[in-house]
Amino acid sequence: MFAFIQSYPLLIGISLIALDLLLWQMIPVERRAWRIGLRLGVFLLFTGVLISAGISPLQPAPWADDVARNLLATVLGISWWLFAARTITVVIGVVLVARSSHTGRLLQDVLGAVIFLVAIVAAAAYVLQLPVKGLLATSGVMAIVIGLALQSTLSDVFSGIVLNTTRPYQIGDSISIDGTEGKVIDIDWRATRLLTGNGSLAVIPNSVAAKAKLLNFSQPNDIHGVSITVVVPAKVRPRRVLDALEKTLQGTRLLLATPKPKVTIKSSSLESVEYEASGFVSSMSQKSEVRNQMFDLAHRHLEATGVVWNADTPSSLGWSRQRALLEDVRIFRSLSSDEKDNLSQRMTSVEYLADQVILGVGDSSDYLLVIGTGVVSASIRDGDKLIEAGRMGPGEVLAAEGLLDDEQSIAEFRSLTSCLLYRIDKDNVRSCLEERHEVKTALTKLQRVRLQTNQSLLEQKPAAIKKGGFLSWLHKS
Repeated sequence: MFAFIQSYPLLIGISLIALDLLLWQMIPVERRAWRIGLRLGVFLLFTGVLISAGISPLQPAPWADDVARNLLATVLGISWWLFAARTITVVIGVVLVARSSHTGRLLQDVLGAVIFLVAIVAAAAYVLQLPVKGLLATSGVMAIVIGLALQSTLSDVFSGIVLNTTRPYQIGDSISIDGTEGKVIDIDWRATRLLTGNGSLAVIPNSVAAKAKLLNFSQPNDIHGVSITVVVPAKVRPRRVLDALEKTLQGTRLLLATPKPKVTIKSSSLESVEYEASGFVSSMSQKSEVRNQMFDLAHRHLEATGVVWNADTPSSLGWSRQRALLEDVRIFRSLSSDEKDNLSQRMTSVEYLADQVILGVGDSSDYLLVIGTGVVSASIRDGDKLIEAGRMGPGEVLAAEGLLDDEQSIAEFRSLTSCLLYRIDKDNVRSCLEERHEVKTALTKLQRVRLQTNQSLLEQKPAAIKKGGFLSWLHKS
């Protein structure tokens, strides 16, 4: 065996390198330990073959008189240095990937390049006996020239190393770099690539990203800020606006209780005042839905307090608050203007303090209730406990059960804030059902959606009607 190795070291060395490449491709990426172990084992065998054949990678070939044998030893010595560089690079790469996943790729590539450069210089010095000092001096001059020519590119490369080391963001994060918002899809040698909200690709050089103002919307991963700004005419008393926006935050169920949502005045002028309502959600995917809901609720609560944006308002049309509410109740939208006028005159108001039960589970009411101001919580029964399923605001209705059948309330409705509700006698609503088939159709659909959503919530399954769950039928009212 020893004589065979001495006679055919090149053949055995090439066979070991080929075996290493074959096993590396065959073993799955998930089995990192196997891949590293086999590569180290093949490298040690390769080293043993060289030593057995009398070849040392730290010395030039000893057979100067035998040209063929000397060339063979030189090739194997250089191969040993490259094989060693590749093995070390793989080990470092696996460690970096295990610790930092995809973000360690750039650092792995840079370290790999440095290790191979060192291996080439070492092979030139030990195996080929080249004048390394002169080579390094020449390389230094060339490096300066190349560095000046590629100054911008090198800045991107080293900035990329800093970004991957400090990790202010990583693949999959939603970030903003100097106002450019998007999802990080790749970080390479030169740039960070973002997929923007309109589906376009933004390529930002790493040197720019390293110096720019950076916002990472995905960190921390369990809390994400969401806010809206509302501009109101300066003549409106701030306390009215602040109360309306606070009710907006209370009516948005997906907002976290801690940190506590808040309303602040951002700026003011002689013409207008800018307000901001902000809070936090637990998932990045909820931000758009919650922001849209906050805008809708803010408009409704502000309108309920009498805030006027333009001349075309209910007050300018001579409408009462009851009449204006009927414009927002979908089940009555098919009524004519005269019919709404007559119905609004039959609406009576009733006030509730905060944390009062308006309608309990299994209760029935002789009135259809329309929320004028405030926030109402809707909860359904799950065994012996109640689960909050949604929150309601101005323009939404409750106690619709009993209009089409003898059903009783399937939910408990409780006031979260002080509320003003308007009652409509169900006999008046039934007369609308007889005269307007569209009203009956809308009520039937509302009842069906509520029942389906009730069952869906109890079974912890997504609602089959519309994304948004129990809250969907609240908006349909």
